[in-house]
Amino acid sequence: QMTVVVRFSTKMFDVSRERPNPINPIAGESLLIWLRDSLRPTYQVSEPDAEDWGWYVPVRNEGFRLALCCGHQNGDDDEFLCFTDPSTPIVKKLFKKIDATPQLTRLTEALQQILASDPEIREVVWTEPR
Repeated sequence: QMTVVVRFSTKMFDVSRERPNPINPIAGESLLIWLRDSLRPTYQVSEPDAEDWGWYVPVRNEGFRLALCCGHQNGDDDEFLCFTDPSTPIVKKLFKKIDATPQLTRLTEALQQILASDPEIREVVWTEPR
């Protein structure tokens, strides 16, 4: 089982100035733009897009869809959470199962390094997906 959900606090992003999520009023695009730019030396990353649970940025990957997803926690303006898509290491595709562990491990490690490298990011908690 992999740890792919991270919650943290930061005052780096002014969610009140973001463009509204057209599906559901959840902030987090500014965080995702920052993460996208931080991932760019390692990954080919597309522009952020909206979902009903928040925002995601597709990560170029062979064989299955890979994305980094972010949402703004209800409550304090400075609480965020990020997770990967897929959220589990086994991806079912037609009649075969793909082990996504290497890709998820690499993406999660990159995210850990990005979050750990900035002193503005605090109270970082990694949890197992439900």
